[in-house]
Amino acid sequence: MKVGIIGTGWIADKAATTLNGLNTCEAYAVGSRKLETAQAFAAKWGIKKAYGSYAELLADPDVDLIYVGTPHSHHYDVTKEAIMAGKPCLVEKAFMANARQTKEIIDLAHERGVFLAEAIWTRYQPAVNIVRNLIADGRIGTPKLITATLGYSMGRKERIFRPDLCGGALLDLGVYVINFVRMFNDSAIKTIDGYCVKSDTGMDLTNTITIILEDGVVANVQSSASCVGDNIGVIAGTEGNLIIDNVNNPQTITVNGPDRTYVETIHVPQQITGYEYQFMACRQALKEGLLEPREMPHREMLYIMQLMDDLRKKWDVRYPMD
Repeated sequence: MKVGIIGTGWIADKAATTLNGLNTCEAYAVGSRKLETAQAFAAKWGIKKAYGSYAELLADPDVDLIYVGTPHSHHYDVTKEAIMAGKPCLVEKAFMANARQTKEIIDLAHERGVFLAEAIWTRYQPAVNIVRNLIADGRIGTPKLITATLGYSMGRKERIFRPDLCGGALLDLGVYVINFVRMFNDSAIKTIDGYCVKSDTGMDLTNTITIILEDGVVANVQSSASCVGDNIGVIAGTEGNLIIDNVNNPQTITVNGPDRTYVETIHVPQQITGYEYQFMACRQALKEGLLEPREMPHREMLYIMQLMDDLRKKWDVRYPMD
């Protein structure tokens, strides 16, 4: 599968590293708004083709999948252009700026019959099925409480503070902890509420979210762009708990029994970066002629984006594209 990378920032570097480590996928082309930038990126990662515009990359008939690695604020236009060109897309999280954009792009992809996926990498990783199987096997009894934190001290990183770049912690980090809940419990959400501390530019820097599910499970999750979090996720049941060491890229799952007695630690398979699973899932879906990956269906993408819209409305955190 020949992948065309749109964007040349940090996340694009990680995508190129990953693709270079795979036998079934290739970092084949890169597109940037400046040819010199694309050429430098291509030289750095051994990529065959470099384009000085997104349109040129989208016109390349040999590109099998477009990876959109621009900021969330810029996903809508380029993804729409790619779908209109008939190019399958894997779009970085958060998928779009809001639910309206998300629905428009999903509807367009279905109308045009073009594959579309969100690169929320944790959804595709082996840890997901490991944890699901542990729960299904009754290893912790009946789940009752889910907690998760994700925090990085980002200082004055520009995009976090700018509304026009969809700044704040929610779309950058909060999306992971919300997905952490949804990956392991797809019961409908009965209520969702939360609070945040905002920057002087009106973006949420630290937030806390409480979710009550219709099956009676309660989830408390936090995200922050202002501190170094423990980044641990816990699923607590009537007979024990599961401790996931890093909700952003799980490496170990610790199983505890009654009274928190240690049972075992499960290690996930060795990885390139952890991003490989989303590319492999896209390749498999394309081989099967699907319009979406099984790991992250379109309805779930839209559902989570709507949840984040609802939270931002409560917090009065607004973007120009709202």
